[in-house]
Amino acid sequence: MFYYVLKYVLLGPLLRLLFRPRIEGLEHIPADGAAIIAGNHLSFSDHFLMPAILKRRITFLAKAEYFTGPGLKGRLTAFFFRGAGQIPVDRSGKEAGRAAIREGLGVLAKDELLGIYPEGTRSHDGRLYKGKVGVAVMAIRAQVPVVPCAMVGTFEIQPPGQVVPRIKRVTIRFGEPLEFARYAGLENEKAAVRAVTDEIMYAILGLSGQEYVDRYAAEVKAEQAKAEPAGKFPRLRR
Repeated sequence: MFYYVLKYVLLGPLLRLLFRPRIEGLEHIPADGAAIIAGNHLSFSDHFLMPAILKRRITFLAKAEYFTGPGLKGRLTAFFFRGAGQIPVDRSGKEAGRAAIREGLGVLAKDELLGIYPEGTRSHDGRLYKGKVGVAVMAIRAQVPVVPCAMVGTFEIQPPGQVVPRIKRVTIRFGEPLEFARYAGLENEKAAVRAVTDEIMYAILGLSGQEYVDRYAAEVKAEQAKAEPAGKFPRLRR
């Protein structure tokens, strides 16, 4: 219930009024049945802008830190994210990855939309990074379409470290659904899941026009955190 109050009464109308999102390719979202919406992740605002413009409910896999903060603020944040249809996911270690896949498959088993950011974390510099293979495992195992999505302009309105977003128009693009029936039964084959993941990331890249980096974002972030002062990230490359 809280999800629909947020979407149609509280947050959704406000977001549409402030950011006036341009929506392209909305017809590619299936009217019913299970599907994965796989997108780039440039901003904290992404969690709310996409659900605000979709007609169907979408459930995202979100990092567990949003649900475990201390004190009253932490409890309110956890309540908000659960009410907004987010599922907490521990992102550390292989077992955590398996747990995320189980949660995602549970959403798809109910014929719902599952939202996922294959990069695994927000881009710290506006570039698109190598995708993790969990999205491919779920797509192959559940045999559901994957709709690529590109958030364009959200890095500029709320880059890392900025609490209050700038008021600026953004674009949300959806591409044609990708089908992976030819990989049925191969969700445990490394080559197959890598190929599927790369195909998904290439589709996102075609929609977003970002610069692509063939490395995991978390690895690059960790390296730069050691080399640069805290809170400083490279500027967006154009």
